Amino acid sequence: MTNKQYDMVGIGIGIGPFNLGLAALAEPLDEIDAVFFDKEEKFEWHPGMLIDGTDLQIPFLADLVTFADPTSPYSFLNYIHRQKRLYPFFFFNRFDIPRQEYNEYAKWVAEQLSSCHFSSKVVDVIPKNEEEYYEVKIETPEGIQTVNAKHVVMGTGSIPLVPPAFEEKLNEHILHSSGYLHKKEEIQKGKHVTIVGSGQSAAEIFLDLLEEQTEHHYHLTWFTRSSNFFQLDQSKLAQELFSPDYVNYFHSLSFEERTSTVEDLNPLRHGIESSTLTKIYDLLYHRSLKGKVPVTIQASTEVSDIHKKGNGYELECKQLKAERSFQYEADRLILSTGYKPKISPFIERIKDNIEWEDDKRFKVTKDYRLVFKQPRNHHFFTLTNIEHSHGSGATNLGLSVQRNQRILNVIAGRDVYPVPEETTFQTFNLF
Repeated sequence: MTNKQYDMVGIGIGIGPFNLGLAALAEPLDEIDAVFFDKEEKFEWHPGMLIDGTDLQIPFLADLVTFADPTSPYSFLNYIHRQKRLYPFFFFNRFDIPRQEYNEYAKWVAEQLSSCHFSSKVVDVIPKNEEEYYEVKIETPEGIQTVNAKHVVMGTGSIPLVPPAFEEKLNEHILHSSGYLHKKEEIQKGKHVTIVGSGQSAAEIFLDLLEEQTEHHYHLTWFTRSSNFFQLDQSKLAQELFSPDYVNYFHSLSFEERTSTVEDLNPLRHGIESSTLTKIYDLLYHRSLKGKVPVTIQASTEVSDIHKKGNGYELECKQLKAERSFQYEADRLILSTGYKPKISPFIERIKDNIEWEDDKRFKVTKDYRLVFKQPRNHHFFTLTNIEHSHGSGATNLGLSVQRNQRILNVIAGRDVYPVPEETTFQTFNLF
C-alpha cells in the first residue's frame, strides 16, 4: 500500500456511515481507486447508545447505497436476505429498523470492502500542490505508511458536545450520553440519577432507566433548557426538507439566509419521537397506580455547574422562566447535550488557502468541495461541518447517499450515479 497513488482517500476519526457508504458506492467503479482508514479495530456505530428496543429514526431505504443504486449488493435488503431474516422482516412490517440491526448491517458491509482498512490512523495530510495530489500518512501496527491521493474526502463526523463547565469533571458518575451503555451498571448504583438534555437520546435514556427503576430504586430526574419536551415534526411535507431538492435550494441562499433558516428548522432536527414520549407517559401512568412515582421532570431548567458534595454532587440550576436559581442534589449525571462537528487538524495546513464564510465555517460548493482561493484539480471534499452550507440534512443518514453521489460524479468526471431531481411535491424556489 505504501506510496500507492489513489484517486480518492477517505480520512476521519473512523469509517462512519458517511465514508462507509462512499466506499460501498465506489467499490464497483473501475475508474475510481479508493481507500479508507479507521483507527479502530472494527466498525462500530455509536456503541454507547445501542439501547435494546430503540429504532433508527429514518426508514431502512435510507441505507448506505439504495438511493443511488437499489441493485447494489450492499443494500440493507440484501443484508437481511443474506441473514435469512427476510421473511421475519416482512412480517415485522415496519420501515424503521432496530438501531442494533443497522449497526450489524454496516459492520457486514465494512467486512466485505477491500478498500476499508482498520487499525489504521491517519496522522497527516500534506498537499503536494505542484504535483496535484495529497500525501497521506497512516499509522498502522506495522509502522507509518504513506499513500498518495488525487482527492481527499474528510468524513470526521462529530464528537460529544460537553458544556465547558463540565469538561474537566467527567468521570464514571458524570458522563456524556455517548457512553451511556458502557457505564449503565455504574449509573444504576446511584440513588439519584439526573439526565440533562432535550432530544431523542435524552428521552431514550430516561425511558431505559425508568423501565428498570423498580429493580434499582433510584430517583430519576430529567431537566431540559427547552421550554417543553417537544415532539419531533415527522409530518410528510415537513420531511421533504430532507430531500436533494431542498438541499439544492438551501445551498443557493446567502450565508445570512442559510444561518437563520437552520434555526427555523429546529423542530425537524431536535425533538423526540412521539412513540418514545407515549411510552414514557404510559409507563408513568401505570406506575402511578401504586403511588407517587420517584421522578422529577422539568423543562426550562438550565444546569450550569456541578460541585462535589459528600458522596454525591450538587447541581447549580436555574428555572429560566421564573429566573430563579436553585441547587439540586444527584449522585449520577448524564449529559445528553448533543454533538459538534469534529474538525480535522489537517484543515490547519490549508486554512489560509481556502475561503471562509465566517471565522469558523469554510465555504463549500454544492458538490461538497472546499473552495480554494486558487482553483485546483486535486479536490478536498468534506462531509463534516456543512450544516451552514447544506442545511439541516448535513448529519442526516437519509441524505448521505446524495452527498456521496455528487462526490463520486465529480471524481469520475461523469454521472456514474445521477442525482435525482423533482423529488418533492412542494416547491422551494420560485424559478
